[in-house]
Amino acid sequence: MNYDIKDIKLAAKGRNRIEWAEQFMPVLRTIRARFEKEKPLKGVKLSACLHVTAETANLMRSLKAGGAELRLCASNPLSTQDDVAAALVKDYGVQAFAVKGENHDLYYRHINQALDQRPHITMDDGADLVSELHTKRRDLVRNILGGTEETTTGVIRLRSMEKAGTLAFPVIAVNDSQTKFMFDNRYGTGQSTLDGVLRATNILLAGAVAVVAGYGWCGRGLALRARGMGANVVVTEVDAVKALEAVMEGFRVMPMKEAARIGDLFLTVTGDINVIRPEHFRAMKDGAIVANSGHFNVELDLVGLRKIAKSRRETREFVEEFTLPGGRKVSILGDGRLINLAAAEGHPASVMDMSFANQALAAETLVKKGRSYGRKVYSLPVEIDQQIAALKLKAMGVKLDTLTPEQKKYLASWEMGT
Repeated sequence: MNYDIKDIKLAAKGRNRIEWAEQFMPVLRTIRARFEKEKPLKGVKLSACLHVTAETANLMRSLKAGGAELRLCASNPLSTQDDVAAALVKDYGVQAFAVKGENHDLYYRHINQALDQRPHITMDDGADLVSELHTKRRDLVRNILGGTEETTTGVIRLRSMEKAGTLAFPVIAVNDSQTKFMFDNRYGTGQSTLDGVLRATNILLAGAVAVVAGYGWCGRGLALRARGMGANVVVTEVDAVKALEAVMEGFRVMPMKEAARIGDLFLTVTGDINVIRPEHFRAMKDGAIVANSGHFNVELDLVGLRKIAKSRRETREFVEEFTLPGGRKVSILGDGRLINLAAAEGHPASVMDMSFANQALAAETLVKKGRSYGRKVYSLPVEIDQQIAALKLKAMGVKLDTLTPEQKKYLASWEMGT
């Protein structure tokens, strides 16, 4: 096998972690059982750029059960669980290229090693794989049936490519599925972000002013969880409708330049660049803590912060303290990268169960229909969303009501009225 991981001897620990996560992923287990029988991905070369976690490992197992030939690299330099990567290689026969803490050059070398098998399908979390393929590996485009994309940031990039006419093959935006964004983004990001912050800092949230930048699905979940732990939550937004929603949910809304003066903890989840800039850092209180849970660390202007800081030091693992002119101190968590994966373990497995069920079924959809698709960004059919939700409810022991024939007739009629 071809692979690049930290230490193959970590495999036993990684396998235990993978098996633990599997217990909470019943939908993916159901899909894997079908894939083992039907082999819908037989002969398909699939290159994936995802967070290398125990949950991702269970997705890889399902894709391999379906017959796919796999290569996996990390979608973030700090998100890899090295023991999981070792188990993927040793116990599950997946060619993995991922080491936690890899630098820029190694990160892109791993992406290219994942692409070296000349894939038929790409599976992305942030669109770095697709971006590299379009800019530096154009010779591979003719092999591609299509790709899938896991996260909001990646979908934004892909829709921009589609609009510019540069997208070379169809991509399914898994992130747009309701069983993904309504649960993964809201409940997963909400819980795992605070988990990462607390593991890195051990601060008390009750009574603190927590500033949440962005009130999309991730921001909603994060604001709700922070308030649930006793924080006074402030939201910053550029979208009037989202800002209005935050106000109606009981949160204070203000520009970052005002929030910077009162916040104790800052959390960015916007998907945009330089949301917190030097002018904001200068305005922060002594001891302010700043973290990001958006896909890329560009949400924080760390270059600008380093320029204005008098000194910097590591005070705890994943905590870097910057001393600003005047002596005030600001701490950045996890180098501004996804704090839920840098300092913690990412989303709970029960949430990723639905997200990765969407990924597995998206890959199957591309094999079946990819050649008929145009060079656009697509959503999965609503029926697949319903199928995943039904499987999840069944696993939870929850039963649905059913429409009577009379009710079905009424909903399909326009004559009956009131």
